[in-house]
Amino acid sequence: METNSELSSGRSAVAPKTELAFFALMLGMLLAQLDTNIVVAALPRIGADLQAGSAIAGVTAAYLLTVTVTTPIAGKLGDILGRRAVFVGAVLTFAVGSLACALAPSMLALVAARALQGIGGAGLIVTAVSTLGVLFDRTELIRRQIWLTAVMAIAALAGPPLGGYLTESAGWPAIFLVNLPVCVLAIAIGYRGLPGRDGTAGMRGFDIRGVVLMLVATSGIVVLGSFDSVARSVVLAPAVLILATTAGVAFVRQEHRATNPLVPPAIFASPGLARSIIVTGISGTALFGTFTFVPLAVIAGTGYGISTVSTMLVALTAGQLVITATFSIVARKFPRVAAWGRLGLVLGVLGLGLLAVLPRITAAPGPVVLAIAITGLVLAGAALGLSMQAYTLLGITTAPPEHFGSAMATLTLFRLLGGSIGAAIFGWLLITMSGSTAALTAVLGTAALLLAAAIPLAPRQDPEPPTDLVI
Repeated sequence: METNSELSSGRSAVAPKTELAFFALMLGMLLAQLDTNIVVAALPRIGADLQAGSAIAGVTAAYLLTVTVTTPIAGKLGDILGRRAVFVGAVLTFAVGSLACALAPSMLALVAARALQGIGGAGLIVTAVSTLGVLFDRTELIRRQIWLTAVMAIAALAGPPLGGYLTESAGWPAIFLVNLPVCVLAIAIGYRGLPGRDGTAGMRGFDIRGVVLMLVATSGIVVLGSFDSVARSVVLAPAVLILATTAGVAFVRQEHRATNPLVPPAIFASPGLARSIIVTGISGTALFGTFTFVPLAVIAGTGYGISTVSTMLVALTAGQLVITATFSIVARKFPRVAAWGRLGLVLGVLGLGLLAVLPRITAAPGPVVLAIAITGLVLAGAALGLSMQAYTLLGITTAPPEHFGSAMATLTLFRLLGGSIGAAIFGWLLITMSGSTAALTAVLGTAALLLAAAIPLAPRQDPEPPTDLVI
């Protein structure tokens, strides 16, 4: 057990090597988050150069799939092998995958390389989230939430334009080659400060059967949320859903029998942690799952073109940044994180509710419609930022130390799967209602109702962690 600092006047004095480790973790998370967005702008050029046709969707789907299915494995390995080993392994895997993407001679090779990148990306994301709880106490964690949001905002805002610039100026392989020096920098500055293995766990009895069942279950869910042809098929969609559900049920049973489970049932013994995981999954379904449909609702309500609406979507990120900055400051005086989490859910209900009515009020005055659209976007972004930060903090402070990585990985997994489930369900709803404006209202209204249903399920009280040392 390591104590980095003593609390003095409400602020921790953090060791320089810990600061470098934190910076390395943020670099790693930025790489993993940016890689989805930076590729989007290059997809047309990649498709043309590699003659991909409709197979171009595999470039993003392969990355999302392996990030999702590898997340709990990376968390478990962090508990067993230590955060440092998993971080270094993840960076190296991501670097090798990036190089393979840049050198890919065919679409099949590129998709395979993207899958390898996703394995590294999962390790980078999970290690960053779980290691923060090891490096810092709760007070310091609240201060650093704005950095986590800044990383996600940079990835969302800078990804597409950076990808477009690199593609036009240096060719699409450059969007992958740019990762390599950042990977080297992350290992160089972060290695010494990252926590190593504590010697309390081993690979004996590693849950291989659980890994296989989890891969089948999560893969099915991601495929439903990533491929329209599968989600729309009256044959494939039910088959994939049944397979994923069966594997999921078998996985739960396996975890109760395994001697060294991939997702230990003990992490659900804490009501606060269990509720945080469940609410994270619901908010992922409602907020991440509707991202594809929000621009459509704004277009339908305002009548603006795609370029104008794309600019308006900056309000989503603005809401996220403003609420997180507010949280990192105000929560020092009002540190009831559970209450902040419920506030995030309420903001989400309001934001999605306003966006849901947009397609139905086209006859209203233009300034009124525009105000509703901007307010809805800001509130939805604020809900995303606040709920993510609050429930991640609650997870960190309630997770059992011996299963810390697994708990953080499960929290992340529920958020990712929630987004995939939401995309699949809401996409199906839009299709069955023939893509009408009423369908957009139904999609966003249903998402708002989901968040409202999550409010009574959310944690009601904060845990009481030690305040004088770091877990």
